[in-house]
Amino acid sequence: MRLKIGSRGSQLGLWQANHIASRLRGEGHEVEVEIIHTTGDKITEVALAKVGAKGMFTKEIEEALADGRVDLAVHSLKDLPTELAPDFELAAIPTREDPHDVFCSVNYSGIEALPQGARMGTSSLRREAQLRAVRPDLVVHPLRGNVDTRLRKLESGEYDAIILASAGLRRLGKTERIRQVLPVELMCPAAGQGALGIESRRGDGAVRKALSFLDDLAARSETTCERALLRRLGGGCQVPIGASAKWQSAKLHLDAIVASPDGKSLLRESLDGTDPVPLGEQVAEKLLSRGGASILDQVYGTENAQPPQP
Repeated sequence: MRLKIGSRGSQLGLWQANHIASRLRGEGHEVEVEIIHTTGDKITEVALAKVGAKGMFTKEIEEALADGRVDLAVHSLKDLPTELAPDFELAAIPTREDPHDVFCSVNYSGIEALPQGARMGTSSLRREAQLRAVRPDLVVHPLRGNVDTRLRKLESGEYDAIILASAGLRRLGKTERIRQVLPVELMCPAAGQGALGIESRRGDGAVRKALSFLDDLAARSETTCERALLRRLGGGCQVPIGASAKWQSAKLHLDAIVASPDGKSLLRESLDGTDPVPLGEQVAEKLLSRGGASILDQVYGTENAQPPQP
C-alpha cells in the first residue's frame, strides 16, 4: 500500500515520522513523508502559553489529512487536542518512550544543587509552576526552539539549567546533558508525554488496518486515562496540569496535579482503577472540587474552568 505521512518539519517531528515510516516499510508498504509547517513552528519567539492558538502544532497537518494530501499524521500525542474533529481518529498509539521530564545542565547535578537565583529555561507553565513550588528563588526565563536550539542556549551559558522531555532527547540520541530524571512527585509530566499519536481520516479502513500493528495496548490505555483527565479539566498542552498514568499490578495508577503558575497553590491527587476514562475523570473531579477550578479560572482568565483547548 502507498502511504503518505504528514509531519512537522522539526528535527524531532521528522525523527518520529521516519521512525513510523520505517516500521510501515517493514510491513511491505511504500511510504513517503511530507513536511507541513504549522502555526506553532512559525511562532518561535513567544512563550507557547501566550500564543493560545488551538491545535497550533496540528491544524495545518489535519487540513492536509482532510484534503487527502496525506494519509496519516504522526504527532507528539501531547500536542494533539483531546477532542479530535469528527473527520479524524487516533488510529494508533505506539509503544511509549519514557514520559518523564529531565533536568539538563552543564554545571549542576540537579534542581537542589542550583544556587539561589539561578536562571532556569522553560516555556511550559506546567514545568514552571512545579519548579516554583520547590524552588521559588529560581529565575525562570522563556525557552523556545527545537531541541538543538535549546541545548545550544544551555551550553552557551544563557541558562544554568533547562527542563526538557526525556523522550525527545532519547529519540534524538542527545542525552549527554541529562543530569537528573525528575520523578513524578517533583515534576508531573504532561498528559500523553513520551507517546506518539497517529491520526487518520475517520472511516479509512485500509489505513487503519495498515496501522493496527503499531497500536500498543498499555500506551493507549495510559494516555487515554491522562487525556480524559485533561479533557475534563479543559486543558491543552500549555496549562499547569500534569498527568501520569501507569499500569501497576494489573491496575492503572494515575497521578495528577493542577498548579497556579507561581507554584504557591499545587494540588495533587492519585487513584487506582481499571477503566481509563472513568479513572481520569474521577481524579479530575477531585482536583476541581479541592480548588482546581478556581486555579484554572485564574489561568484562563474566565469564570468557566473549561475553555477551548490551546
